[in-house]
Amino acid sequence: MVLLRELLGETLRRRRRAQKRTLRDVSKQANVSLGYLSEIERGHKEPSSELLASVCGALQVRLSEVLAEVSREVAQHERGEAAPPGREATDQQGRQVAVLPLPREQAAAEESRRRRHAPPPSPTIAQVRSRHRRGEVTDSVVRAAA
Repeated sequence: MVLLRELLGETLRRRRRAQKRTLRDVSKQANVSLGYLSEIERGHKEPSSELLASVCGALQVRLSEVLAEVSREVAQHERGEAAPPGREATDQQGRQVAVLPLPREQAAAEESRRRRHAPPPSPTIAQVRSRHRRGEVTDSVVRAAA
């Protein structure tokens, strides 16, 4: 699953860096604290529409352009067209658009693969005794489990 706040933050950071501007410069112009703007760019905070408009104004980009870029990236992720991390893709107008990796989805897929190939956990002594009471296992099995 892709998080909108992460894509939005990455898009804002990409725009700011393309202009070779510092966080301090943009935060002053947008009237936003430096730390808060940093958290927005890292995808840790979700900005309000007013704050987002202020940051876009400081970056001299239209809010609609930023949202359209984020929307295209979300659509690419939904279609499963995400390029490998660090790769770029082009949008319908032929412009370069960064495609972000999905670390949470990758980690979840790796965990799923690991679980499928892991041996089943051995039963606890309490589980073995319970099966013994139901007559499913013999005394020797209980002794071996203990």
